[in-house]
Amino acid sequence: MIVWTVANHKGGVGKTTTTVTMGGLLAQAGKQVILVDTDPQASLSYYFGVDSEQLSSSLYDVFISGKSLTRENVLDCLCPTKLDSLFILPATMALATLDRKMGTQNGMGLILKKALQLISDEFDFAIIDCPPVLGVLMINALAACDRVIVPVQTEFLALKGLERIMHSMEIMQKSLDKTFSFTIVPTMFDRRVNAAIESYRNLKLTYGDGVWPGVIPVDTRFRDASQAQTPPSVFSAKSRGVFAYEKLLKYILDMDHKS
Repeated sequence: MIVWTVANHKGGVGKTTTTVTMGGLLAQAGKQVILVDTDPQASLSYYFGVDSEQLSSSLYDVFISGKSLTRENVLDCLCPTKLDSLFILPATMALATLDRKMGTQNGMGLILKKALQLISDEFDFAIIDCPPVLGVLMINALAACDRVIVPVQTEFLALKGLERIMHSMEIMQKSLDKTFSFTIVPTMFDRRVNAAIESYRNLKLTYGDGVWPGVIPVDTRFRDASQAQTPPSVFSAKSRGVFAYEKLLKYILDMDHKS
């Protein structure tokens, strides 16, 4: 199983859209995919019409299972989507209590990694959607992944959020003794706006080859797809936003193959 974590310390930069669109594209390509919602606000879960507050089990149950966690425990928490090969491991508001309840316990940062390893034979890819804060949930998401995908809206304030997530990765690299592969993805790009063009230039100047050479454009079809609770690649396969994500997916798969 290949695991990607989609993370940024700023909200509203396209994390959930990136997770859903890339997951949909992989599923349509015949891959078995699990999308993991680690954000207590549960935007990814609600995207697919999953109200985890009404479910008997969710990601929270994976965390509280601790050392007794089994493959069956994890599989029981999964929810299907409209695509046969795409599944959700849903979030719940109770995840917001984990830092207070369990944040100091040994091994707490590796529970999600263990959970995904238990079902690695069932899936080809896992994509983890992160909350915008550094805590036990983001630590788990970073510890579990092979690559960090960092969506960054092409505007000044979003670049400040990028600085914080890059600093968090530096901290995590030391504590985990692990070097992160990462790809910065410019999102919500509008070539008609000078500030967007300038922000993109600053991204390239500062982070160089760490930035994907393409951009994800502003596309209202993303919003329409979310209202239909359907991945954009299914809802509007020919849209310019989906076309951009197809190029991004190919780029990251090529990068992973080379590494």
